Amino acid sequence: MRNVEVVEVVDLVKCYPGAAVRALDGVSVAFGPGSSTAVMGPSGSGKSTLLQCAAGLDRADSGRVLLAGQEIGSLREPRLTLARRGVGFVFQAYNLIDSLSVWHNVLLPQRLAGVRPDKAWAREVLHRVGLDGRGHERPARLSGGERQRVALARALAARPEVVFADEPTGALDLAAGREVLGLLREAVDQLGTALVMVTHDPAAAAWADRVVFLADGRIVAELHDPSVERIAERMTAVSAR
Repeated sequence: MRNVEVVEVVDLVKCYPGAAVRALDGVSVAFGPGSSTAVMGPSGSGKSTLLQCAAGLDRADSGRVLLAGQEIGSLREPRLTLARRGVGFVFQAYNLIDSLSVWHNVLLPQRLAGVRPDKAWAREVLHRVGLDGRGHERPARLSGGERQRVALARALAARPEVVFADEPTGALDLAAGREVLGLLREAVDQLGTALVMVTHDPAAAAWADRVVFLADGRIVAELHDPSVERIAERMTAVSAR
């Protein structure tokens, strides 16, 4: 699986009824193992649509989406669920189930996919995100930063090839946001996970190795080894288009 791009989208087009422009207008981009990419752009530029289509959560109108070399655009359930076994999700709204404990939230995606959870690794992941001894608690009793760390543990517990993160620090204070970004960076550097992160924050994007800028559904610029200053400058130029 490591000898191909973890995620690749080719000529992706997505339209929404009544929209003035295409949400995605011929987007092609690839994400390799052990890579980290931030996706940025003005509101309505197609950032979240790209993330959702690349993750198999939404379907494009045309083009190809490949996960570990397998095209998923035409797959239906349950084959689509099987194809997404190597995918982890971290979203701003956490998407935790309050009726389940932290432990059962972390194991839930694997159980829904029909995979026997690796409980030893799940405990290790909870340790790495700083939630030792908190597995019995319910998400409602945790702070926003702790809930986001549960969401991250849930994503990493399945040893994913790729983690898709949609504004993972958007609802967090500065300290909690830095913790989450550090954990995502650790997954890239130590586990070889590919990270694809949508963000509006240049400081968060600077944790990535590459920044891809979208405008009107198209990729209009890229930065490699970005700094906060270069990201902010490029984002200003993209927004002024």
